[in-house]
Amino acid sequence: MADREDINPENVGGKYYVDSQCIDCDLCRETAPANFQRSDDEGYSYVYMQPTSEEELEQCVEAMEGCPVEAIGDDGED
Repeated sequence: MADREDINPENVGGKYYVDSQCIDCDLCRETAPANFQRSDDEGYSYVYMQPTSEEELEQCVEAMEGCPVEAIGDDGED
């Protein structure tokens, strides 16, 4: 389970975030490319834009559910 206290610093504020458990597998970036990007320097993903449409929201949920190390969190805030 993702830990809000251990998020990657590039995450924008909001409901979704990626924490330091990320293994850079690319699943979230492939699933929700409008919302996740890669930190090339550090080798992990982060949320660079919170979802703004129903489609993006569904993609973020799919990415979170598919994350093999549960590094994507949803704290329920908007």
